[in-house]
Amino acid sequence: MTEGVLLAIFAGLMLGLYALPEKFTKGFKYENTWSLFFLLTMFVVPIIASVTLIDGFVSIFSNMPTDIWIKMGLTSFLWGVGVMMWSKAINHIGLSLGFSLFIGTIILVGSVLPFIEDGLPPTNKLTTILLGLFVVLIGIFANGKAGFIREKVEKDNQENSSQKGSMATGILIAVIGGLLATGFSYANAAGRPYLHEASQAAGNAEWVTAVAVMFPIFISGGLVMTAYFLWQLTTKKAWGDFKTPAFGKNFVLILVMAFFHYAASALFAFAAYKLGASGNTVGYAIFNTSCVVTAIISGIITKEWVKASPKARKFLYVGLSCMVIGIVIVAYSNSLA
Repeated sequence: MTEGVLLAIFAGLMLGLYALPEKFTKGFKYENTWSLFFLLTMFVVPIIASVTLIDGFVSIFSNMPTDIWIKMGLTSFLWGVGVMMWSKAINHIGLSLGFSLFIGTIILVGSVLPFIEDGLPPTNKLTTILLGLFVVLIGIFANGKAGFIREKVEKDNQENSSQKGSMATGILIAVIGGLLATGFSYANAAGRPYLHEASQAAGNAEWVTAVAVMFPIFISGGLVMTAYFLWQLTTKKAWGDFKTPAFGKNFVLILVMAFFHYAASALFAFAAYKLGASGNTVGYAIFNTSCVVTAIISGIITKEWVKASPKARKFLYVGLSCMVIGIVIVAYSNSLA
């Protein structure tokens, strides 16, 4: 259990930091940065990783039952839409609050979805899990309150208000995106049993199953993003912005984002396996909450909240505390018989 918890926390740390390099790109519009990111993280990185690391790659996926392909494909497609909305929300409300609301929604809904495939755990464990998720919900509302208070202060700064979108719009995008992105949790639960058995039969190490699970999830999720950003690059006339002296630096920064995003997701899948019967639920909650903690701290370090009032920061810290307490409760549930 301890190994699974630590792996889930480390995966969340990686996911919480993945978007940070975006702050240092130059000469790119929003569409340039995220189109290149999604191309790398959804196609290039997972394809290279899967073909390189999975023995029997062709056989494993050519023999995967149709119903599993459909389940993983459809829910991963929704996850792709949700992640795309997440990146948009960050531009409206900042890294820390965007992560908090998006991941908080994912924790509440996505942690319950695996029960559809895995079945309900014993009553005492289920009750403890739901209690922990309720405490997380309190933290989400506190973070939302912090965002509204911060917006009121930032409107007094004309330069800052012109750079930011509507706080209400950003929060709405983050929550809806979070609901759709829970498809990742279900796809992982639906595909892991077959892919683990097939991967083991092909002589792969246990951790390779996580790479196998990520392949259909990332490819399916990437389809919607490719179509969206091809359209955005054209309508915003942003293709020419790729021709910038900073392209090389930008590419490296975005490649780091892509690697962290993919590696974090694969590491979570392995952590869920290590956590046992309720690992998909417990691991998902730990993974995403540690991501939120990391994102909030990075947002504070990068001075997103430097002009926020003491009241706004108080709500932010209360929300963060509630989410941490909630996830400790969820983690404890995994030790119950």
